[in-house]
Amino acid sequence: MSLQAVPASERVHIGFFGARNAGKSSLVNAVTGQAMSIVSEVAGTTTDAVSKSMELLPLGPVVITDTAGYDDDDVSLGAERVARTRRALYGTDLAVLVVSGNDPLRKPEHELIALFDSEKIPYLLVRSKADTLREDRTQEGLYVSAKTGEGIHELKETLAHMAKGDGSDSYLVRDMLKVNEAVVLVTPIDASAPKGRLILPQQQLLREVLDANAIPLVTQTEQLDILLHMLNTLPRMVITDSQVFKQVAEIVPDSIPLTSFSILMARYKGFLKTALAGVRAVKGLPEGAEILIAEGCTHHRQCNDIGTVKLPRALQTYAGKTFRFYFCSGAEFPEDLSGYQLVVHCGGCMRTTRELRWRMHQAERQGVPFTNYGVMLAECNGILTRCIAGIDIE
Repeated sequence: MSLQAVPASERVHIGFFGARNAGKSSLVNAVTGQAMSIVSEVAGTTTDAVSKSMELLPLGPVVITDTAGYDDDDVSLGAERVARTRRALYGTDLAVLVVSGNDPLRKPEHELIALFDSEKIPYLLVRSKADTLREDRTQEGLYVSAKTGEGIHELKETLAHMAKGDGSDSYLVRDMLKVNEAVVLVTPIDASAPKGRLILPQQQLLREVLDANAIPLVTQTEQLDILLHMLNTLPRMVITDSQVFKQVAEIVPDSIPLTSFSILMARYKGFLKTALAGVRAVKGLPEGAEILIAEGCTHHRQCNDIGTVKLPRALQTYAGKTFRFYFCSGAEFPEDLSGYQLVVHCGGCMRTTRELRWRMHQAERQGVPFTNYGVMLAECNGILTRCIAGIDIE
């Protein structure tokens, strides 16, 4: 991925929801100007969530998702389709609730609205198939027609206005830097590193350092000591991959602040405070405790994979106990966490902030401690206090 590309996790996610045959797919095609979804008069044509990353004026980079009807009653797959629609909702920044014409709001619409409200997802009620109506347009909602294009421009403008939010900015590190300060980024190039490119958090940190008009210095673990000795002035901080915390902490003097990409990503995604609270639960876990390790992306597992090998080993060594580990990756994350005593999540660079916070809240609602890779590995190496010094954790 180029540095200019906008990853899906950083785009505005817009989901179209509603009952079967409400006109969701036709409306999605009209908004995107593409035949993104199959359109048919047959109820339930869209059987799974379909997403597409694109530029949508006047919003900019977005991910548009068309979902299956929330009233799908197919005996064999209906419940699963509804469940997948609900999961798509949890990662949605803006929701479009599509109702056919002047139809009254029924149980599926009321259930969706309740979910929007409970997850604090802003939504817009849109009434499709306006071309089939005459003068009777007295129901609540924006009237649109995928067939004639009526209301489509207004719909886009409204979504763009809603997407502006409160105007607040969230940063990985930019707000902690001053002009011309040096920042060392330790980026190991090993078997798990993607060929020919940096991983997304490394790219994002590099860009933020440049945006702050500070000076990024990128090195591998083996050259870190040489680099530090070459500098006449101490760097503002060293940011490292969490899996080499031990080696890096031994090289970097205590006078230089040290943290990791994963810890800063947890801060950026809004769950660092929860992750710090969650790590305190590890010592109290019983022998055989069941731990879920969740990774936001999917990749080929290496023989010494951080999530499935290094982290479980570090956790058991740290606690002096044997645990039972379970794993999930990508978009999969269980809604029911009641069987686990701890959830350890990656930094979440490939998931939206809203979805990461939903995952965190799922754990909180069910009383399950929730922490993250970087926080956990820093604690296991006895350097967590050092790694969060000077970082705003709210």
